[in-house]
Amino acid sequence: MTNLFELEDVVFSHRKDLPPVLKNFSLTVEEGARTAVLGANGAGKTTLFYTLTGVNVPQSGQIIYKGTPLEYTKDGLRSLRSDVAVILQNPDEQIFCSLVEEDVAFGPLNLGLDREVVEQRVTKALRDVRMTGYERRPLQQLSGGQRKRVAIAGALAMDPKVMIMDEPTSGLDPQASMEVMELAEKLSLNGVTVLLSTHDIHLAYRWADVTNVLCEGRVEFKGDADEFYSDTETVYKCGLLTPSVFSMNRDVCAVKRIDPAPHPHNACEFLAKFGRNSKSGKLLLVPSEPEDAEGRFDTAVGDLKGTNKGVYGSDVRNALTDIDIEYRYDGMEGCFKDVVEGKDSILLYDPVYAPTMDRQIDRLKKFGFDIDCEVMR
Repeated sequence: MTNLFELEDVVFSHRKDLPPVLKNFSLTVEEGARTAVLGANGAGKTTLFYTLTGVNVPQSGQIIYKGTPLEYTKDGLRSLRSDVAVILQNPDEQIFCSLVEEDVAFGPLNLGLDREVVEQRVTKALRDVRMTGYERRPLQQLSGGQRKRVAIAGALAMDPKVMIMDEPTSGLDPQASMEVMELAEKLSLNGVTVLLSTHDIHLAYRWADVTNVLCEGRVEFKGDADEFYSDTETVYKCGLLTPSVFSMNRDVCAVKRIDPAPHPHNACEFLAKFGRNSKSGKLLLVPSEPEDAEGRFDTAVGDLKGTNKGVYGSDVRNALTDIDIEYRYDGMEGCFKDVVEGKDSILLYDPVYAPTMDRQIDRLKKFGFDIDCEVMR
């Protein structure tokens, strides 16, 4: 992968009389990688994100974007921010207008886009965050979680090349959090480089390709999460804990006296390693566009009667709102887990997620489990 951002010995302090928040900070962000930024409160995660977008100007050091040092001019910052969208932890910091649709349209209109294009982007972004029907609602009448979803929609409407997400699931209910992670996955599959900070170590462990851990304004670790969590002393030093599936794998392997590698990153992988059925259940994968989702659902259920059904992706989920589905918000995890347990399952998903399904199938093969899988054409 090529480097998208390069930070070289960056020092940043909010005031001259205060100690620096970023201390000789060096980091690279690879283009296209799903990158998690972890660390305790005060480690420098939010400051890093503000620095990447040119809001914070370092006292020393250099930030390079696409091979060129950042220019802190009006044109330089406008060019950077046309590529890079940010979702802040506090949505009120990035809400500028009084009505939902006006706020989501704010960024694209400032880019000079045609109003018809902007309207299409606003409609799609609001649907992706389950805020359709709120277009004319005053923002002050929304809950904190709803305002967070509007802020996410505003970032999505920018159609960015880089998406920076600072605690994107903070303040959201579990279903909305699951949809945000689906969006992060979709963005990555569409070629967007996604950086995500979170206190949810379980979420990051399942999702990220690269894990960066900050501690007291420096990069303590960068690389594969399994390597980081294997060093308990460093984990504690950074104010973190190990994900539960990592800890369970380590403990079971210690009892069985076997190598903890490969490390499962989710429940279905853990079951594949330790508790799988002797025979795989049948998994029917059904990629579905919204307009034909109901018809494909009926056909799939006819092929596998009495099985659990799941969905993955906002388009197919919104198209099947009136249909009884067992795994509506955790479809991928639920369906793959069923199959590992020897049960048949049907998973309908937005076609963009086909590589995600392939990746999970390949991951299970690392644990010696071959799924009986068919893709419905």
